[in-house]
Amino acid sequence: MKIEPRQAEAFLKKPDPRIRGVVIYGNDDGLVAERAMALAKAVCPDLADPFRVVDISGDALKHDPARLADEFGAMSMLGGRRVIRVRPAGEESVAALENLVAASAGDALVVVEGGNLSPRSGLRALAETEACLAAMPCYMDNEAALEGLVESAARAQGLAVEADALAWIVERLGGDRGQTRSEIDKLLLYKASDPHKTITLADAIDILGDTAAIGIDDVIAATFDGELVALDRALDRVFSEGGHPVQLVRSLQRHADQLHLVSAHASKGGNMEAAMFKARGLPRGGPIRQRFERHVRAWPLSRLGASLQAILKAEIDCKSTGLPDEAIARRLCLALASSARSAKARR
Repeated sequence: MKIEPRQAEAFLKKPDPRIRGVVIYGNDDGLVAERAMALAKAVCPDLADPFRVVDISGDALKHDPARLADEFGAMSMLGGRRVIRVRPAGEESVAALENLVAASAGDALVVVEGGNLSPRSGLRALAETEACLAAMPCYMDNEAALEGLVESAARAQGLAVEADALAWIVERLGGDRGQTRSEIDKLLLYKASDPHKTITLADAIDILGDTAAIGIDDVIAATFDGELVALDRALDRVFSEGGHPVQLVRSLQRHADQLHLVSAHASKGGNMEAAMFKARGLPRGGPIRQRFERHVRAWPLSRLGASLQAILKAEIDCKSTGLPDEAIARRLCLALASSARSAKARR
């Protein structure tokens, strides 16, 4: 069976007892690890318990595919349901999982951390089609999911988040759940002893400004301004500091989406100021606002439409072609910047 995103949290809290094994996979390594741990803890809160928790690598199962079914059937010496964690796992674990399906008895829960499995993966297909197995996809958080994550984490600490601060934080957080959690925890720790229980834009900039953005703002500015030398430097900084190519592509998409929204409104005779006010996440003033206004003037709707198609293709290529993600993101930025530079030269 396949666990849909809306079902994931409920399943993690109370796994279906009929399910023998869960394959957790996707391009968000942090979320895969987080959910695997949460699922294991739902069965055995102490993951250091040697009598109830077993760790096996996928490579070990490749050489001994019968071991998984054997572990599934073994009983805990001191009682309680057991957890078998398989990590990392890939196609080498298919035979072991087939043996698990065929096992005659056992009540352990097998938690498999499968990485970024393609739709053609035998491991993924087995988990999706067998009644006693489950597949749980974990893909990078979208904007709405990030907003919910930030707000729920803050609420749990008795904090509120101002709208401008929330938009700024979401724009700068990556899609990787592990990195996102780290950045949110850093912000909450900073506010823990502050009597002012609201996270402001100033708080967010002070704590996350140097690490969460990792130069992506500079990449956006250089790309849409057509500044090729500045773009090359900004890209080098982003990737040298651990920036994720898909995060960068999505940041470009958000910027292009906002430009398109404002330009479309203005092209219909609407008020540009009103459209900019409605565009989520835009600053009310300052250099970032000035940069956005410059990009609205420089990028007509036709070119924005073409750029959005190119950005969408780049994200698909990152996930499906097997080509280096960084190379795809660099090529996209260069193409967009070259378009802006050519348009500027014609003016």
